[in-house]
Formats: sequence, structure tokens, C-alpha cells
Amino acid sequence: MRYIDPDLNYCPQCDEEYREDFKTCATCNISLITGTERDVLEEAAKNKLAARSMDISPDDELTTIKKGTLNEMKQLQAVLGAATIPSLLTGDGSNCGPSCGGNMYLQIKTSDGDDATEVLAEEFEKTTCLSSHDLSNAHAVIDTGVSKSQCPGCGSRFSTSSSTCPDCGLCF
Repeated sequence: MRYIDPDLNYCPQCDEEYREDFKTCATCNISLITGTERDVLEEAAKNKLAARSMDISPDDELTTIKKGTLNEMKQLQAVLGAATIPSLLTGDGSNCGPSCGGNMYLQIKTSDGDDATEVLAEEFEKTTCLSSHDLSNAHAVIDTGVSKSQCPGCGSRFSTSSSTCPDCGLCF
């Protein structure tokens, strides 16, 4: 665990530390919190994890968060488990069995929804490498009337006859 200096300020989003005279994160452009505030937030997060039950009971309200193959859902279930978020895999009843490749549903406690969404979003960024791309222009439309264009994700030049960037795989 990293030492938190109470006399420094920290970005709650990117985790960078700043001298106490800085008030805004240079990268995220959001207000910084003090080291003391960060300690309180980290302690609250630890307590929340410690209090979370890894068991799902029949009384728990469940929410389906993802549908896919058994292998895909098992991978996501492992990611959630590493973050101490309990989950359950269920089928839709029309499957021929877990090994036939039918649809499975990943379910979590409704109360864990925000945490699960954050964990899965981080996993998606990590596994797709999207966190290393500047996606500020990802909403841009590629002009297919020209022969070459520039990818808004990685900046590479490519033929507009392709529907994906050959360097980063961004779809258009």
C-alpha cells in the first residue's frame, strides 16, 4: 500500500499527487482532495469490501449485467471475483447444456451494480488498450469520399475503404 502524505493533494481520478498549493489536476481537470480526505476515502472503501458478502442468497435482488458464451462469462466472473464482487452464471433454459455454447447470463447483486460497472469498464479498457489512445475525437465521422483518412483513436493514416483502423482496430 502506498503512503499517503496528509500535506499533499491527490487526484481522486488518476491518483497523481500534487503539492498543497495545487487545487486542480493537470491531467483530469478536476478538483484535488487532501491526503487526509484520501485516507478517509480509502478506509471507507476497505470497510465496504470487508463488509461485502461473497455469497448470493435467495433473498438477494439480482441484476443481469452481461449475456454471452460460458467462457466469456466465466472470464468476467473471475474479474468480478478478484474485486470481491459476487456473481452468478445462469442459462436461459433453452440451452442444450453449458458446453454447447448457448447464452449464459452474468448476474450480480443489484446493490453491487455501480462497483461491478466500474470494475468491468476498467477491465475493458485494459484488455482493449483503449486507455492508451486519445479518444477525444472518436465520435468523428470518417469521410468515405476521400481515399485516405486519419484514425481519431491513434492518428494513423488508412484507406477509407476499410471499416476499421489497421493499427488500433477502432471501428468506424
